[in-house]
Amino acid sequence: MDAHISEAIGRPDLIRLDDGLVCLRFETMKVVSALAAVRHLLDTGAVRRGDTLVDSSSGIYAYALALACHRYGMRCHIVGSTTVDHTLRTQLSVLGARLEQMEPSADLKLDQSRRVARVREILRDHPEYHWMRQYHDDIHYLGYEAVAERIHAETGTRALTLVGGVGSGASTGALAQYLRKRASGVRLVGVQPYGSVTFGSDHVSDPEIIIAGIGSSIPFGNVRHDLYDTVHWLAFDAARAGSVDLLHRHAVFAGLSTGAAYLAARWEHRAEPGRTTVFIAADTGHRYVDTVFAHHDEAPSAEDLTPRPVTSLDDLAMPWSRMAWNGSPAPRGAVDQGGPA
Repeated sequence: MDAHISEAIGRPDLIRLDDGLVCLRFETMKVVSALAAVRHLLDTGAVRRGDTLVDSSSGIYAYALALACHRYGMRCHIVGSTTVDHTLRTQLSVLGARLEQMEPSADLKLDQSRRVARVREILRDHPEYHWMRQYHDDIHYLGYEAVAERIHAETGTRALTLVGGVGSGASTGALAQYLRKRASGVRLVGVQPYGSVTFGSDHVSDPEIIIAGIGSSIPFGNVRHDLYDTVHWLAFDAARAGSVDLLHRHAVFAGLSTGAAYLAARWEHRAEPGRTTVFIAADTGHRYVDTVFAHHDEAPSAEDLTPRPVTSLDDLAMPWSRMAWNGSPAPRGAVDQGGPA
């Protein structure tokens, strides 16, 4: 029996969709990293119960940190993106978290930069607060070891390909590291939106939207570029096609980043059917009812989409590109210069 709802929310389901294609489905994935990070901070004496934890978030991590603070008796202060919706604002309020939300902005880089600046102002006024730094502190890797152990135990294979949205780098990076401790044949495939600096697609603009949570306009210190074997870049329309197909074909209701990961995973599995391919579904599809699923009849067919193979970042093109990364270093624009964000 779980001692707190966060433990249940953070426990993923492993769902076999087709022979060798597996969905690692979370209700809210970042609860896994938030719980383990807060527990570690308490165990090491870095914080004490009743202290205030502060961080910036585009949405999912805000909820995860609020739940972890509720679980361990901490105070929570979130500087939120313009993308935080009414439902999440209400949940955070009832959970006792304080939310400061940025003014609306169509510029993701400006939104992220303003959030970082505000966090620094808060810390200047409240030096006793602890900055969680989800994008830079590798304590956010810790919670994924148990998940990796479960994947290894239930798939029962050394020839495994893990596919997931990169985002902060913690989930895919941690799972790959822990899985590779248990088996040598693990490949890691990262999924990115266009317009993200993390793997050098910032020169290609998606006219629709940047898929929230899997890319960034600023460098993230938790992204270990050397861990990734392959990278897929997908535009909004392609990701929407994946989300719709995943629900229609397999009844899995998941978000836009999951749709992108699903398309990439299907392609990787068809290219190497002898391997087991696991893709990450980081959250449910409820946030995307209006933007994705209400217009499902406008989505292109997933069967009609294939990635454009590229060998240089200069050749990236929408709606879908794929490149062998082979553990290459970070592009220049993605190198963390040491300034926390």
